[in-house]
Amino acid sequence: MTATPDLGTSQLASPDLLRSAFRRHAAGVAVITARGDAGPVGFTATSLSSVSAEPPMLSFGISTGASSWPAISEASHVGVHILGEHQQELAATFARSGADRFGAATGWRTGPEGVPVLDDVSAWLVCRVVTRVPAGDHRIVLGEVVLGDPAGPGRPLVYHQGRFNALRD
Repeated sequence: MTATPDLGTSQLASPDLLRSAFRRHAAGVAVITARGDAGPVGFTATSLSSVSAEPPMLSFGISTGASSWPAISEASHVGVHILGEHQQELAATFARSGADRFGAATGWRTGPEGVPVLDDVSAWLVCRVVTRVPAGDHRIVLGEVVLGDPAGPGRPLVYHQGRFNALRD
């Protein structure tokens, strides 16, 4: 039998509790990119969410301690790339601190608004940054979709239990 917490007591949860709970939450995997002063930047995100159909808007979270944050904090536009199951290594590269994210192993081109656009993704979007909302040690970035291509290859890549996974039939 599992002990149940006292639900009548108000207390602040630890970051470990949040991380443990969200390890059980399967999430789609995206890579967010932007043009930075020193070159392109990008990071893997599992916080991507559709926000509005009219106008078409989405959101994602980024830590203010992330190496990509300075560029994202100033960018007028960002690229949002929804990864396919064939892109586990790409997701890992953009998640790894200190990795050469835009090195020879990463296929990409400069897209609209100067945003780095990754090759072979399931879908990509270029978004105009509408606002950045403080949320603890993160910022929630709201972006309005300007254009994109939803017709790329592959089935979705998901993140669950601390690993990148493919969906099973």
